[in-house]
This record gives sequence, C-alpha cells and structure tokens, in this order.
Amino acid sequence: MRNLGLIGGLGPGATVHYYRELAKAQAGEMLVVHADMERVRGDVERGDRSGLAAYFARLIERLALGGAQLAAISAVTPHICIRELEKISPLPLVNIIAETAAEIRSRGLRRVALFGTRFVVESRMFGMLEGVEVVVPDQVDAIHQAYMRTVEGGTEGRAILSGIARELTADAIVLAGTDLALIFDETNTDFPHVDCARIHIQAIVRSLR
Repeated sequence: MRNLGLIGGLGPGATVHYYRELAKAQAGEMLVVHADMERVRGDVERGDRSGLAAYFARLIERLALGGAQLAAISAVTPHICIRELEKISPLPLVNIIAETAAEIRSRGLRRVALFGTRFVVESRMFGMLEGVEVVVPDQVDAIHQAYMRTVEGGTEGRAILSGIARELTADAIVLAGTDLALIFDETNTDFPHVDCARIHIQAIVRSLR
C-alpha cells in the first residue's frame, strides 16, 4: 500500500472528516500538511492559478520528502489550479473533480446543480464537467454564504441549502464543497445528491492499494 500525503486546512473540519474516514477505511500511513487558508483564498480570489499551483507543489514536495507517494487536496475550490498543478506536482494526485465527473457519468445524470463556494458554482466546477448540463442557481450568493458558515463550523447552512435544493430542477445536487460532508449524510439529505468528499475519499483509498 502506498503512503498518502494530504493537503488539509481548507477548512479544518473537512480535513478532520477526511482523516477519520481514511483511518476507518484502513488507508495505511499518511501525512497531513496544513495549508495557509488565507494564502489559498487570496490566490483563488485573484484567479492566480499558477501561483496557487506553485504553492501546492511546494507543500507536496514536503509530503514527498516525508515518505508520501500519492497526494490529494481535501477541498474542491483549490482545484481551480489542478490543471497547472498536475504538470508540476512531485507526486501523482487524486483529482476530486475528475472523480466526481466520473461518478456523475456513471449514474447517468444529465443535469446537475452545484452547492459550494461562488467560485465553484459560477465556474460550473471550473468547466471540468464535460458532457453534463450544470445549472447555475439564482441563489449563488446564498449558497456561498451558507457554505462559508459551514466551513466556519456552523450548522444552520443545512436548512438553507435543503430549501434551495427543493426549488431546483436538476437530476441531482452536487455537494461540491468537502465541508458539506459535515452537515449532509444519507440520514438527513432528502434530495438526490452527489457527495464529492465521499467519492474523493473512496478514490484515494482505491489509489493507495
């Protein structure tokens, strides 16, 4: 089994969720590096994909020096730079967007809506969901704000997002923010959905074996 290097801290709650689920899946040895969230947020807001990719590549190099053989980022929004990062990463990457796109296609979903940050929703997941119609809801600001409150540790976003989901015409809602795994699960989600964090974690475990 290969050793995992995980870039965390984006936000911390999702990092803990990944750690718990990977440990439960007996994913073997792993290293976690805590990224500077404000640095990453600034690069995302400026659209500095090359700068963000270079920053992540440096973090991944540290993970590699510690013995990691495979890397992953426990957040969707920073994948804005995934095309640039894949070219310079010292380690192979498990790409959450590619894994989510494969899941959507395997389930035959043709029309989806995204819940996550404004950058993910408005960009239609950075244009990487080829062959799928991605609805951009009118409530982009409300979705972004509810998601950011979840990142900060709040739980009130679940009711807000559930209400919006019931108003949308889509085959499924893509939970395109890993922190949403903290407030949505199979027991409390009453709309068709695709859980990016769950899909990503499963793909990481497969890739490690």
